[in-house]
Amino acid sequence: MGFLPGYDAAVTIFRTLALATLAATVFAQDAAPPLRLAIAGLVHGHVDGFLRNARGKRVQIVGLYDPDTKLHAKYAEKYHLEANLFFTDLNVMLDKTKPEAVASFTSTYDHPVVVQAAAARKIHVMMEKPLAVSTDHARAIQKAAASSGIHVIVNYETTWYRSHGAIYDLVKKQKAIGDIRKMVAMDGHQGPKEIGTGPEFFGWLTDPVKNGAGALFDFGCYGANLMTWLMDGQRPIAVTAMTQRIKPAIYPNVDDEANVLVEYPKAIGIIEGSWNWPYSRKDLEVYTEKGTAIAVGGNILRTRQPGHNDERTETPAALPADESDSISYLTAVVRGTLKPSGLSSLENNMVVTEILEAARESAKTGRRVTLK
Repeated sequence: MGFLPGYDAAVTIFRTLALATLAATVFAQDAAPPLRLAIAGLVHGHVDGFLRNARGKRVQIVGLYDPDTKLHAKYAEKYHLEANLFFTDLNVMLDKTKPEAVASFTSTYDHPVVVQAAAARKIHVMMEKPLAVSTDHARAIQKAAASSGIHVIVNYETTWYRSHGAIYDLVKKQKAIGDIRKMVAMDGHQGPKEIGTGPEFFGWLTDPVKNGAGALFDFGCYGANLMTWLMDGQRPIAVTAMTQRIKPAIYPNVDDEANVLVEYPKAIGIIEGSWNWPYSRKDLEVYTEKGTAIAVGGNILRTRQPGHNDERTETPAALPADESDSISYLTAVVRGTLKPSGLSSLENNMVVTEILEAARESAKTGRRVTLK
């Protein structure tokens, strides 16, 4: 049967309109001004990688705050930043530079101060993991965000792992291997001193007040974050934890080894956070009713599915552009094209804080801690 008269002309018009729409969208994206971004704190070592990555993004660093002027000089020289971009007063920086968003690289203990200052000016905030050192601090952050209507998102390296995105798709969207029964998260490295952490980072990372604990909070948060995500945000029934100080000469005040059992009604989570691994690792194992999904770092996924006796190894597809790294995600949230959800969301990380606080109490008392 032949095409209707005028079909070819209609197709040509449709294609022309589609291409014009695509071109207009691309032009609008390119024409959008860079995200005006301020940095609050320079004592978190991840700020180094953030500034390096920002050079390839549509981001304008309008100000950097830290009370330590030695850190000003360090980053000004390394990234060729003008001296007038640096401030020793957070409020002065926010008022003078008027950023669209703030990226916080303070100690975890100082997160509420940054959020409250930003919220007073209706500026969105992204912070390095974990959210807070306690549920009291977490609630202060939540209250400030709610009262001002700002977004608060938490950045974990593992959020941008394509292997984790593939696990979520397989288990939660495709429902290909049944319900989750066990999750094991293994995160950490040889230790902050052993890998050459800078003194400004090492100082607060090994302080039980400013960090909340040692390896328990530093690396236990990754597993708690991923498990809360995979369990659809539900709070666990109870938490049981054991921490150790294997290297007291290096870490006299905090744990360097943490093992946490997280109980759900029909699943178990095992979190292994350590400063004693022989090498750096961020691996996740998920065992379900009918199969397994194991993420080895960010780019390798091993699965065993129903009907297949052999394990399959693959490199998962890349994540969507706006969800592939922290800066792209923050820009999309601030510009309103994405709503914070899942791993980065405040809701998820409120639960993460509860898990970590319960684990700290369990390790201290030697008891199983139920969540109220």
